[in-house]
Amino acid sequence: MDKYMKIAIAEAQKGIRAGHGGPFGCVIVKGGNIVGKGHNEVIKRSDPTCHGEVMAIRDACKKLGTFDLSGCELYTTAEPCPMCAGAIKWANISKVWYGCNIADTDSIGFRDKVFYEAPEDISEELDRAECLELFEEYRSISDKKLY
Repeated sequence: MDKYMKIAIAEAQKGIRAGHGGPFGCVIVKGGNIVGKGHNEVIKRSDPTCHGEVMAIRDACKKLGTFDLSGCELYTTAEPCPMCAGAIKWANISKVWYGCNIADTDSIGFRDKVFYEAPEDISEELDRAECLELFEEYRSISDKKLY
């Protein structure tokens, strides 16, 4: 068994045994060192965004003092959902290793599969002109290129 996946599994076990959420644990590694760990805390924090990968990304960013995790690899007990995959891309993580796949996650009652289907469109544009002014203000004072 891979040593980092073993740690991700232990992180998931810690979370499920504490009643924090589902069996999802994650570690982030850079240069052979663990820089972030996390497990699902959706129930503990009453927050649907507290997936294991997101918690590990937050931990790694805090420890490294950056939002850019370029050069990092992520080990997680299950294939990342679209939200986590988005966070992984925003963080510039270079490689993802996962244990269980989407079908496995579905088999224990999680609904990740529906997020890969055509979404119901619940969005509508509103007050674009005012929001474009906000964007222009940001552009005029920002010297950083964000992802």
